[in-house]
Amino acid sequence: MAKFQYTNFIFFWFSFLLFLSLAVCSRYEQEELQWLDDKDDEINMVQNRHSSLRSCDFGTGKWVYDQSYPLYDATCPYLSTAVTCRKNGRPDSDYEKWKWKPHDCEIPRFHALDFLGRMRRKRIMLVGDSIVRNQWESLVCLVQSVIPTARKTVTYNGPTMAFQALDYETSIEFCWAPFLVELKQSPGSKRILHLDLIEENARYWREVDVLVFDSAHWWTHTEKWSSWDFLMEGNNAYKDMNPMVAYEKGLSTWANWIDLNLDPRKTRVFFRSMSPRHNRENGWKCYNQREPIGSFSHPHVPEQLVVLREVLRRMRFPVYLQDITTMSALRRDGHPSIYARALGEKAKREMGGYSSDCSHWCLPGVPDTWNEMLNAML
Repeated sequence: MAKFQYTNFIFFWFSFLLFLSLAVCSRYEQEELQWLDDKDDEINMVQNRHSSLRSCDFGTGKWVYDQSYPLYDATCPYLSTAVTCRKNGRPDSDYEKWKWKPHDCEIPRFHALDFLGRMRRKRIMLVGDSIVRNQWESLVCLVQSVIPTARKTVTYNGPTMAFQALDYETSIEFCWAPFLVELKQSPGSKRILHLDLIEENARYWREVDVLVFDSAHWWTHTEKWSSWDFLMEGNNAYKDMNPMVAYEKGLSTWANWIDLNLDPRKTRVFFRSMSPRHNRENGWKCYNQREPIGSFSHPHVPEQLVVLREVLRRMRFPVYLQDITTMSALRRDGHPSIYARALGEKAKREMGGYSSDCSHWCLPGVPDTWNEMLNAML
């Protein structure tokens, strides 16, 4: 009987301690889960903020006049002569003061120190034609003023040039590759565009942290302005091919290279849509324009953009489309026009013999907004 009572006593205390232990564990588990829930809420809030920024359609909106622009001075030493419109004699400057306002969100104002801090020890490369160089000059000018003269430099390597912010170990680079795929000279001095070859250009893109591509204008040159004499795919040569068919083949070669060679955990890739021209009416469509167009009732979607979207849709690698086409199409006032070179007073009075550049952009100007958008997407 005494042994039975002792066993019951032991069982009672064991049960009590187990209950107490479970109660304490339960309380701590609840607190732990509550803490995790709180953290999840924090994480979700941050993710939602980023998602709302990414889900915002930056490409639709309107231009608003903003006296606080431009974001840098027109005397930036990294601007090429062809885009320094005021220095070349353009009499107005309002084209520098328009800010793009999307309908459903704001594009944050570009702050050089913030951008350099986030891009510390990173390489950013813009790849494409002279309009991409236009954007590269804009980005360099947006950041260079906060860097002491002795702590910044520009270096050249084949088809690339790199602005380096030494204290941040940041490199902002441009790579000349207007087709992305390879354009080669044959022994007979014929220009051959190889739709399935890309490595000669792509070797410069490896080990880059942020890549921004564009390729559109050179594909549309026709007749005497054509950029190639023959197209090649494998061993097949073509004299005539629909430019958009060729464009799709070239972009597919680029897309396959990206899918096979880059790691999305290490590299961010953007593709900027086509920069619109305003060169109808014998190239004088943009001359003497002083303000943006208000809106389009039916915005034109270039064939290149349709092809690009389809190629990006088929890719495994997550490439971000930066759609600047419609917003830039509203800015026929933003081109150099006749001010792509320095003009004396006599030349200004006798403009008949001067060509009008309605493809590139004055700086400061429209490409600054492309870079503010890129900064927001980053």
